[in-house]
Amino acid sequence: MSTCSTVSRDLDEPISGTAATASTWLLLEQPGPWGAKALTSSHLDPAVGRALEAAAHGTGVRVALIRRPGRHADCGTPSERQVYAAHTVPGGTWLHSATTRDPRELLDLDFAALGRGEHRTFDSMLDGRPHTGDPLALVCTNGKRDRCCALLGRPLAAELAASGVEGVWEVTHLGGHRFSPTLLVLPYGYAYGRAEAHAVKEILHSAQEGRIVTEGCRGCSAWERPGQAAELAVRRAAREDAADVLSIVRTEGAAPRWEVTVAHTDGRRWRVVVAQGASLPPRPETCGTSVLGSPARMDVVAVRETTAAATALAG
Repeated sequence: MSTCSTVSRDLDEPISGTAATASTWLLLEQPGPWGAKALTSSHLDPAVGRALEAAAHGTGVRVALIRRPGRHADCGTPSERQVYAAHTVPGGTWLHSATTRDPRELLDLDFAALGRGEHRTFDSMLDGRPHTGDPLALVCTNGKRDRCCALLGRPLAAELAASGVEGVWEVTHLGGHRFSPTLLVLPYGYAYGRAEAHAVKEILHSAQEGRIVTEGCRGCSAWERPGQAAELAVRRAAREDAADVLSIVRTEGAAPRWEVTVAHTDGRRWRVVVAQGASLPPRPETCGTSVLGSPARMDVVAVRETTAAATALAG
């Protein structure tokens, strides 16, 4: 059976620079079935879902629903739900957790502050605390958006949970169905595609130690797509796997060509040229359509290390 993910894999479509963009993720536990637009088509009150979407709009916060791996029979409304908030911008990453009995409490949060990396209202409104457990592994399993997420994501989430991996959740939507199974790792916000259980275990073990695995990585959600591709290219060129040490400090240009400045906390800088191309030949970008498309791809043309002083003079 040909699916959007098998076609993408067979054509060896590059995945760097394809992660969803969000400076902060807000995750709410919602068991039971999910529709294609889960915030308004699940057992969560649709009015609350719409209000959360509106509150998050333009703030850098991305709201998603999560549930434990396994079967999703309709078991009614949970009395207590898990809530997470995670800020993914390097230098200020954090992951806090809380519980709530009423999802409407989330509407009292200061979404603009959350997007900026401030967790004050999350802690005060929900009695939130820093997450002390293992990194979170969020596997997209929303088959109503694309069947690949169900066919490939659910078995991955189940296998990870069954093997004792902590912090595994199913999540509603991470974008890029054709890269299923897709995965987001928090607190650092790196997304992965075509994930397999043994690789995910390595990714999570590395994240626990503050290291980033670049193999199979789609990018860090803190950056726009050109920055995602540039940061990964610098990691590979410099053989740098430490989390929270690289930042995008400037992006010049516009599609289809950008020059991205990547800075290291030790003072090193790189200028990375990123070009947008089209993935050919045309193919279905999702199993939900027969329309053929040519997905945009981020190609790194050049990586050049500069000195901080030279970069400042050039700017």
